[in-house]
Amino acid sequence: MRLQRSATRKQRDVKENNGLSARARHGVNSMKVVLRFALLAPVLLGLGGCLSFLGFGGSGGAEDAVAPAERQLPASTQAMLAVKGMRQDSPIFIRIFKEESELEVWKYKDGRFQYFKAYAICAWSGGLGPKVQQGDRQAPEGFYTISRGQMNPHSLYHLAFNIGFPNAYDRSNGHTGSALMIHGNCKSAGCYAMTDAYIEEIYILAREAFNAGQTRIHVQALPFRMTAENMARHRDSPWFNFWVSLKEGYDAFEATGKPPIVKVCSRQYLVNVSFPGQGGDPDPESTCPKYSKIDLVHMPGLDGVPPTVLANLSKAPVAPAQTPAPAVMTASMTPVPEAAVASPAAAVDMSASPVITRQAPKPLIASLPPKAPASPVYEDAERVAPQQTAQAAGTAAQPVSFQVGGAFTTSAQAAPSANGAPADPTTLQQLNRSGKGGLLIGNPQNSLSVGGPSTPPQN
Repeated sequence: MRLQRSATRKQRDVKENNGLSARARHGVNSMKVVLRFALLAPVLLGLGGCLSFLGFGGSGGAEDAVAPAERQLPASTQAMLAVKGMRQDSPIFIRIFKEESELEVWKYKDGRFQYFKAYAICAWSGGLGPKVQQGDRQAPEGFYTISRGQMNPHSLYHLAFNIGFPNAYDRSNGHTGSALMIHGNCKSAGCYAMTDAYIEEIYILAREAFNAGQTRIHVQALPFRMTAENMARHRDSPWFNFWVSLKEGYDAFEATGKPPIVKVCSRQYLVNVSFPGQGGDPDPESTCPKYSKIDLVHMPGLDGVPPTVLANLSKAPVAPAQTPAPAVMTASMTPVPEAAVASPAAAVDMSASPVITRQAPKPLIASLPPKAPASPVYEDAERVAPQQTAQAAGTAAQPVSFQVGGAFTTSAQAAPSANGAPADPTTLQQLNRSGKGGLLIGNPQNSLSVGGPSTPPQN
């Protein structure tokens, strides 16, 4: 018996130890799952962020239903255009000022470009002066143009358009670099970065101008507002002579409201010149041939805007067809004056209509006076005395005017027409210029691409 109880106790201890081991193994396995999830969580979160950044995700809200490049201008911007008498699809001109961190949009109106709005530049990299070589993290300066093909609706930086660097001047001077953009996302490595909301507005204005027929959008990328005071303040800069040529183009636009005609020869900018006897533009690296200056004021048209587009803009807008006033008839077939039709107040007066307020009394046959045999019933109406006509007709109802829409009035008591002069339009306060942005010096370790998914990082 004693040996049997001892064996039973040993079996029980073995079972308990096995149970403890199973629970321990289960706890270890659970801990492994937790640790694996903790290690994979950052990867999953990062992957989700990358998918959203690449366009494979997002909140799925109403705003995401329309691609940024296909959206419409905000209502406030449309109202500002209306206040300034500018068309949404009219040509545009762009100026950039580094020191002030502002991007200006000008709209064509009345034969010249006129100021529309300034947008704060969120970030630009480098310092004052042109871009010289690939990798210097320098935002470009100079005269550039943008065509429809330089617009990038699928940019990783929300929206973007290539500024056109390097141009003929840059290439002739050996300046290198590519994919220099105006884009969103507020990150710059040699570009001009706007907020996403600002780049949307600018992109839409450019898109509408291209859709209306503009072929080139001129861009002046300048170090600062090129006033005499600012030029004197920067006279010791090594780029001063370069800025003198930029100032000539700046002054020409300020005076005429038209983009200057810019040529390149002897590796220098020439503003508003022509080359008589030349079949085309000179070689940017060769010596400048003889040239003459051009007065833009007396030159018709705009560079980059076809004459047909300008002719269409000069046409007066067609007024919408007006619905004719509803016909007004009276019981006596007497026309109602136009004033009564135009004045709602005159057409609503119902107090003078006996047909509405009470029923006309029915004449009794016995009360009618005998008809005189000497008065033929076919006598000319003009020769019948008014009192005889009234007596023959009995007590007739007063003439009643009926206007389509349920309004009644007597034709004899039409109210005078209301004053149709429009009230003075409410003057809308124009928006102030955007605030100043800041500099964001490019980090060589964080070079960012501004093209589509297939564009390699550039600066």
